Amino acid sequence: MTQKIQHHLTTPLLMGYAAGTLPEAFNLVVATHVSLCDDCRAALAEFEAVGGETMLDVAPVAMSDGALAGTLAKIAQGDAVVAKSTAARTGPYPAPLAPYIRDFAQWKKIGGGVSQMLLHTGDRASVRLLKIPAGTAVPDHGHKGTELTLVLQGAFVDETDRFGVGDIEVANEDMHHTPIAEMGEDCICLSATDAPIAFHGLLPRIAGRLMGI
Repeated sequence: MTQKIQHHLTTPLLMGYAAGTLPEAFNLVVATHVSLCDDCRAALAEFEAVGGETMLDVAPVAMSDGALAGTLAKIAQGDAVVAKSTAARTGPYPAPLAPYIRDFAQWKKIGGGVSQMLLHTGDRASVRLLKIPAGTAVPDHGHKGTELTLVLQGAFVDETDRFGVGDIEVANEDMHHTPIAEMGEDCICLSATDAPIAFHGLLPRIAGRLMGI
């Protein structure tokens, strides 16, 4: 990255990714950020190395009869998200996103000029691309769980800081904010949530339920 990334993944997220315990939606956001961020990529490599050393000390256990077949089936389905991908970057979309973006006509308006593109992942969390017109504010909201928001184009500001390309904001139940896309360029973000967003206004709450946000 030529632009210095200011906001990084947390240690628990990197450890969860290395251990394979995160929902697929969170894996996708983590892998995409890691593909952009030298610091987090180096930290992830350390956690993966520690995990490998730990496995060497674990006594072997018998596997079920269907373990191999199940693993091969998952590989064939392409469910795993990896940080190192051979796919090419397409516009503002880094390589790990390539298998998830099938049709750019899937953008759908969700109100206030904001559009979303739902991406298909497992059911433990959901992930979407959000396109926020320059100068537009996302309605004031809180969170009933964890939300990971990675900036792919443009930038946004909220009550906590400014987030530019490659930056990731990790929000939880304690955060209430109103993100506003900076002027000059539409802001495109990759956002994953493991619980519905708690919009404060009546109309945003209704729209959120209809759109599954």
